Amino acid sequence: MGKWVTIWGNATSVAEYRPEAYAKNITLRYLATAAFGGNKLRLHFSNFCGNEPVTIEKVTVAIADDRRIDKGSLSRVTFAGANGVTIGAGEELFSDEIYFSLQAKQTVAVSIYLKDYTLMRSGVVVTGPLSKGFFSVGDATEATPLPLDYTRTLSTYYFLTGIDLFTDDKNRCVICYGDSITSQSWPDYLALKFMQDGDTAVVRRAASGTRVLREYGCITYASYGLCGKRRFEREISTVSGADTVIIQQGINDIIHPVGEEINPFRPMSDLPTAEQLEDGIKRYVAVAKKYGLKTLLGTLLPIYGWRTYAPFREELKNEFNRRIRANSYADGYIDFEERLRSDVNPYAFGEGFDSGDHLHPSESAYAAMAEIAYGGIKG
Repeated sequence: MGKWVTIWGNATSVAEYRPEAYAKNITLRYLATAAFGGNKLRLHFSNFCGNEPVTIEKVTVAIADDRRIDKGSLSRVTFAGANGVTIGAGEELFSDEIYFSLQAKQTVAVSIYLKDYTLMRSGVVVTGPLSKGFFSVGDATEATPLPLDYTRTLSTYYFLTGIDLFTDDKNRCVICYGDSITSQSWPDYLALKFMQDGDTAVVRRAASGTRVLREYGCITYASYGLCGKRRFEREISTVSGADTVIIQQGINDIIHPVGEEINPFRPMSDLPTAEQLEDGIKRYVAVAKKYGLKTLLGTLLPIYGWRTYAPFREELKNEFNRRIRANSYADGYIDFEERLRSDVNPYAFGEGFDSGDHLHPSESAYAAMAEIAYGGIKG
């Protein structure tokens, strides 16, 4: 017996438009640490946000230690028996499954070679203690170590959106869904906590700037990603072996609108009511339940001092959080705000929990978020 479980994953979002958006003759290498072991792998690739086909020339996997891979474990990944594959614009696909022995807490490196000019548009920025990538000039899919003079670190994850492992029936994964707060460190800290248990992986489905109800149609803010109705179902439905999703989103719906006289792309008409925002979350929950997932909702964090802070935004956020705490449609909630806010000024982050921009938490705050999320899932 056994089953497929996603042991690592990220959202597919819109990479920032830049003149140098095309790459050629480069290798992407991404590292993922397994929460538990297994004996077969398959990879999930996405060009969902691209408007041109993407051709991947070659993919390898190997046990890794930072820039080095174990040559004895090196394996070629195939696609319908071929070494490479072309992913059409807006399309996603899985590789063939391959036999690959991976033990708990081992790190696997996925190396992807892009030979010809490739539009680097399907990608998402992710950071955290377990999130590490590189790019090298040339075909470095079998290189150990990566060439120092021709390699740089990378925090944008292009095209690779999931790693599935065939493992024991008892193992599972938890999905963390949201915006920049979730694309930063707390899911990695949560993954580290679950590695102590050895039966739960954490899959991140988060993209900076994203909103529940709106998305931008201009290239200035295209990298702020897709709205919930275009993201949520696709992202959770491609995760194998999940039983729970934590949803922490909505703050960008509140802080982005400033008025067309200030920014033509951010009209105040985009500002939702608390009821409208909650209706968007209810739709998430209904979709999640369709896939048999337990749903936990996260309260929104303090925003006092953020550059668009205003009392009406504070009131809207607080009303939304009240609704989250009182909800009966999800399976529970995680009170991130209660854990991170100041005892002196409840509108602000507590001491040591503000990254400095008054919107994103510090690393110690992300670790605290992981602590209460772990308790919420286990409890």
